[in-house]
Amino acid sequence: MLSSNAIARRERLIFALDVPDAGSARQLVTQLGDTIQFYKIGLELFMAAGYFELLDWLKQQHKKVFVDLKFFDIPATVQAAVRQLAQRGADFCTVHGNQSIMEAAAEVKGDLKILAVTVLTSLDRGDLDDLGFHCDVEQLVLSRARRALEAGCDGVVSSGMEAARLRAFIDHRLLVVAPGIRPVENRPDDDQKRAVTAEQAFRNGADYIVVGRPIRAAPDPHAAAEEIQKTIATLFHK
Repeated sequence: MLSSNAIARRERLIFALDVPDAGSARQLVTQLGDTIQFYKIGLELFMAAGYFELLDWLKQQHKKVFVDLKFFDIPATVQAAVRQLAQRGADFCTVHGNQSIMEAAAEVKGDLKILAVTVLTSLDRGDLDDLGFHCDVEQLVLSRARRALEAGCDGVVSSGMEAARLRAFIDHRLLVVAPGIRPVENRPDDDQKRAVTAEQAFRNGADYIVVGRPIRAAPDPHAAAEEIQKTIATLFHK
């Protein structure tokens, strides 16, 4: 099930730069050095000053940037936002998996890769029942992934738990980005309910993993990131 998409090995690890301000982000990027080549910047940093200056700075450091703002609005508004973002040099961005939204985003993406959000890894069966989705989690993920590919999206954000089914039933061109990575089984107080280890995610067919807390909260983030890179190196040889 290992991904066959041509991706530089050390770019398969995306670090979630979930810190309160751009200054802290720059310090952490400097500390991590060459252990991380791909960064995800999301809502917390967006609400602080200097989000787009940070994006520009990361690109100047020759890093790849995943803008995770999960665009969800009328299609014309999402399209305008994606058009603006594509001009900033971002590499990935997320949109919610509604058909008209995905199609509008894909029309103007340029070199920016559009990832459709399937089912957040913080949700489980009970949460979906509360939201009115009376179907299996895997079925919902597969349905949204098929529609994302048809709409012109490049990939999906999905738990590593569903990656194997995506690989079995969806075209391999579809990129699978797996967040919610944990080094061991989840603690009861963890906000990620459908989590897997890095190795499990890749063996299930993920192209990329997104890791935040296990690196950020480690005594030595640089060493923690390098350990994950070593795991990736045992699986992918290029």
